[in-house]
Order: sequence, then C-alpha cells, then structure tokens
Amino acid sequence: MTETFTPSTRFAVPGRIAVSNRAAAVWQTATLTEIRSETPHASTFRFAVPAWAGHLPGQHLMLRLTAEDGYAAQRHYSIASAPDDAGHIELTLDHVEGGEVSGWFHTIAKPGDEVQVRGPLSGFFAWPGDRPALLIGAGSGVVPLMSMVRHHRARGLSLPLRLLVSARSPEELIYAREFDAETTPVFTRSASEGVPVGRMAAAHVAPLLAERPTGGWEAYVCGSNAFAEHASRLLVEAGQPVDRIRIERFG
Repeated sequence: MTETFTPSTRFAVPGRIAVSNRAAAVWQTATLTEIRSETPHASTFRFAVPAWAGHLPGQHLMLRLTAEDGYAAQRHYSIASAPDDAGHIELTLDHVEGGEVSGWFHTIAKPGDEVQVRGPLSGFFAWPGDRPALLIGAGSGVVPLMSMVRHHRARGLSLPLRLLVSARSPEELIYAREFDAETTPVFTRSASEGVPVGRMAAAHVAPLLAERPTGGWEAYVCGSNAFAEHASRLLVEAGQPVDRIRIERFG
C-alpha cells in the first residue's frame, strides 16, 4: 500500500491463523531483524514479533513509527510472509519518493530498530487456502498475493493457484527469484529479447479462466486504482463472476 503523509525528516532515529479482534487491536513491538533487497526500489523488512497471533494470507497491518520528539506516523502495509512463519512477519516496501515512512525504512532503518504494529486487519481480501485462487497483481500489489503463494507452498496445498503479475521490467519484478511454474509475468516497458512487452491483456487472462478448476476460481486483484479497474474488467470479460472477484487497491 502507498502512503500520503507529508515528507518529514523527524525519523532519523534508530501458526495460528484464527485471530481475535481483541488481539488485532493491541499495539505490539516489532524488532527489525533483516533487510533484503528485492528490486532497485523495493526491499523486504523482516520483524520479530513474539506475541503475533497469526494472520490470513492477504491481510494487512497498521505500522506506527514514532520520532524522539513524540511525533508519530501510521501506515497500512500488506503482510508478505505466510502465517506459518511463527513469531515473525515480513513487509515489502517500495521506496516512495518523498515518502515519510518508506524513506525512513530505505535510508535509515537497520536491524535492531523497533516499530509498533497492530493487526492483522481486514478479512475481505484474505485467502485461507480453501478454494482455487487466481491472483492478479501489479508492482507492489504482488505483496499480499505472495503471502498466499507462500502459504500454498508451505502447506503443500493441492488446490490450484495461479499468479499473473505485471511489472515494468524484469529488474522491477518483486520476488522474481521466488516465482515458479504458478507464475506468469507480464512486462509493460522492457523485457529480455523475444519476450513480448505491453499492458496486461485478455490474452493473458483468458487462458487461466479456461482452466476452470473444480469449484471455479476465487480471483484476487491488487494494484493501483487504474490497474485494479483494468484487471477486473479483463476478468469479467473472460467470464469470471463479479461476486468472485476481490480487490485491494492503493493510490
């Protein structure tokens, strides 16, 4: 999810799946333990949260960053890790130009730093692994979808799962080294020689809908407002029922 706070320099300072609403309302201390670069503009931040009660793939959390003078900023961020990663959560953040919180994470944060988190939040976009899942994302919209992919792998689920993901180029494809046969990438600006370049189109979506797994697909779409509208339209035109399309958008 992206952020809309006014830029500031004040931050220059150092499983269980079922979760109760009460647990999600409590702020917890999360200690940064690892930073992994995903692309030139996105990194994954791993946190130890010993009392984390678990989450469903697709859910998000609220993160609070507090400066020495008491000023605090809060952001919603999708959870990238699978719920099986007990006591830890991972967030993958774009370095947003002028971003107050993302700027702190990408330029100042280091292992050992602490932030506050609360969640998990929202069950609408969650996928508990109980039905075939067709996942469509663009840019950082792949983050909650990756939680679903990781959950599918960690549990060894036999239910069909497919991921169609759009990025400007192979260098900007978040989690590229983790993708396997379930993933189809679409590159909109540049790609390796022989790889088509262009916007996600019916030719990408229709073959996946044609697979028609038992029970049909539950579709999850995540990306910018414009991408979410475009991808949802492609799904409906390909025959996906409107009431089986779940959308998470940002911007």
